[in-house]
Amino acid sequence: MEALLVSAGVVALAEIGDKTQLLALLLAARFRAPVPVICGILSATLVNHCAAGALGTLLAASISPAVMRYLLAASFLATAVWTLIPDRPLAAGARPARFGAYGTSLISFFLLEIGDKTQIATVALAARYHALVAVVAGTTLGMMLADVPVVLLGEAAANALPLTWVHRAAAGAFIVLALLALLGVRL
Repeated sequence: MEALLVSAGVVALAEIGDKTQLLALLLAARFRAPVPVICGILSATLVNHCAAGALGTLLAASISPAVMRYLLAASFLATAVWTLIPDRPLAAGARPARFGAYGTSLISFFLLEIGDKTQIATVALAARYHALVAVVAGTTLGMMLADVPVVLLGEAAANALPLTWVHRAAAGAFIVLALLALLGVRL
């Protein structure tokens, strides 16, 4: 349960103001069809985070615990720093409507999530907790908690949050995870 809750919390915080959240806003504005956009985001996140979680589980099984502790701490610290770097808005002129609201959301969200801080966090969390299903469920829940309101409420929701403070809170959560990994503390 801890893996699920921690994964959901840190990814939800990290996702606020992220480029994929900005993409969710653009998709919502472009298609004005929230259900297919949300379903596309959910599908892309599940596939992406399952792969990332599987990689994290594989790494944890093949690397010594001492080395893993330092790798986890380094990845959490890197994610904390990355969280503090604001993303730039995506180009408003990009309108790939060939695949409809669902297909466009699925493809664009999946591609944009590759190598993103939430994907890297999923790898690290899966390696830390050795609970693939709980971590993937948690990181997916965190993504949906951050992105669904943006799709449903649009620009008003995106502009209402103090992004600097949200990014700082997310970075703080990743720093705490890094320190806990260095100390060998399991939540």
